[in-house]
Amino acid sequence: MTDTLVTGDPLVHDPEAKRKVVNRLKRAQGQLAAVITAVEDDAHCRDVVQQLSAVSKALDRAGFLVISTALRECLTDPDADDVTSPAELEKLFLSLA
Repeated sequence: MTDTLVTGDPLVHDPEAKRKVVNRLKRAQGQLAAVITAVEDDAHCRDVVQQLSAVSKALDRAGFLVISTALRECLTDPDADDVTSPAELEKLFLSLA
């Protein structure tokens, strides 16, 4: 797996931001496994929905972190070859909203 968006831009140039994104995604992966287990074990719908909500929030936060990092890079060096355009950043942001 490569660390790129569909456009080919690097996912994150900032190693700390990359670490945070990966941690959030791993957390979401664990929460999703808990949802699957809860459904398989016929857990109460309240428990399933709470776990689904946690997965959704973790994924949203990872997405927003990726976009905010790209936005920071765009503002820092707007003329770089691999910077995502402001219009594309807006489109990506709205796709998460």
